[in-house]
Amino acid sequence: MLGVTILVVRDRGRAELVLFVLGGVTAVSALTLDLHRLSPAVAEAAATSELATTLAGFGLILNLAVMQLAAERAETRHSLLRSIVLGLFGLMGALVSALAIFGLSGTNSAIAASFGIVLILLILVIRRLDLSPLAVGALSLAALIGAGIFLTFLFEKSSGPVLLRLVPEMGTETKAALERMLADTRWFGAGAGTFGAVGRIYHSDAGAILTAPSTATAIFAEMGWIGLAAMIAVSLIALLRLFFGALQRGRDSFFPAAAAACVLFALVQSFAGPGLLRPAAILCLSVIVGLGLSQSVSQSSSR
Repeated sequence: MLGVTILVVRDRGRAELVLFVLGGVTAVSALTLDLHRLSPAVAEAAATSELATTLAGFGLILNLAVMQLAAERAETRHSLLRSIVLGLFGLMGALVSALAIFGLSGTNSAIAASFGIVLILLILVIRRLDLSPLAVGALSLAALIGAGIFLTFLFEKSSGPVLLRLVPEMGTETKAALERMLADTRWFGAGAGTFGAVGRIYHSDAGAILTAPSTATAIFAEMGWIGLAAMIAVSLIALLRLFFGALQRGRDSFFPAAAAACVLFALVQSFAGPGLLRPAAILCLSVIVGLGLSQSVSQSSSR
């Protein structure tokens, strides 16, 4: 999906269409979470919908990119009316997604979305102020140090294994079983897709199913430290490539900027919930990254 997206969206018109579709789909997912919250019968199920939470985080960032696209169009010779309509659609999608991620989700998921928003605003400020390379480096370093300090504080608020410190509260028995499972995990883990089978060994209730409380926990249990380190390394490489691509892209920088913000959100969110284990979230993130990579290199040399 990542490779196909890179090839398909090299054309700017198709890239805009993909951005609109992604923004609309993720906003609709966030809207279902908002609407379910109004019904007491399904409020609890909606509040714990990790997939909807993850897509809402993507939707917030993508619809901010749609708003930036509309603003860029208004500054050029495009139709002002069409730009206003696009901006309003983006604003509605952003508001719906913000309500879902900040109002109906956990604190750590909201923090993950905040990291993405800060990154996309950082890129926007750097481009608008036309800062020198030295100023860009200093500002980026300050933001990186601030993010590191905040994440350190966030992880140190709780005790126990690092991989379980950002996940929602769980039962004592379940937490103990997960701690034993993580403590026994070796460098290469138990094998991809084996979390459920291995979890039965550690759960005292033979009929109960031990589910992964976060994406990072599942990757570590199945692939070990090697798999988790590889996931983090690939995410950071993609993040840096998209960040610098956004600074070089020109007026269409919102494509790689939004993709970089989504990668950062996904990286932090992977320690807070299991939403990224769902195929829909994986496909959505693949298309977002493909869109950002394609639009950060297709015309960067000519701008």
